[in-house]
Formats: sequence, structure tokens, C-alpha cells
Amino acid sequence: MDKKNFQRQISTKSDRKLKARREAKNIWFGLGMFGMVGWSVAIPSLLGIGLGVWIDTHIQSKYSWTLMLLVIGVALGCFNAWYWIAKESQSD
Repeated sequence: MDKKNFQRQISTKSDRKLKARREAKNIWFGLGMFGMVGWSVAIPSLLGIGLGVWIDTHIQSKYSWTLMLLVIGVALGCFNAWYWIAKESQSD
């Protein structure tokens, strides 16, 4: 085996390993982002439900505060998730 062929093989293998590492990081980054988006929607929704149930049990009203605050929590969570995704997209 000559020296140039050997160097070409080493270079090819090195490039393949570096590409595999970058793709693995992208996969983990994507999973982390997926989890962050899920929690950023779930937490405001749960807080809205909890506050709504508390208001409904303590204050008489013809409106369902639980339902209203659930919708508000989901809306705030979606806005929060959009903000984080836009911020991460700009940093790349």
C-alpha cells in the first residue's frame, strides 16, 4: 500500500467519524428541544388548570375559570415554545 492511498483512507475514515459525531449531536439537540417545547407548553397549561380549579371552588361564577385559564395557559405555552425555537434557530 502506498503512502498516498493510506493517507486518503485515513482522511476518509476521519471525515466519516466527524460527520457521525455531528449528526449524533444534532439528534440529541433535537430531542432536547422537543422536550423543552413540551414542558414549556405543559407547565403553563397545568398552572392554568390548577388556578382555575381553585377559583372555581372558592368563587361562584357562571363561567368556568378552569377552562378559560387552560386556554390561556396553552396559548402562553405555545408563545413560549415559539420564542425558544426562534431563539435557538437564530443562534445556529
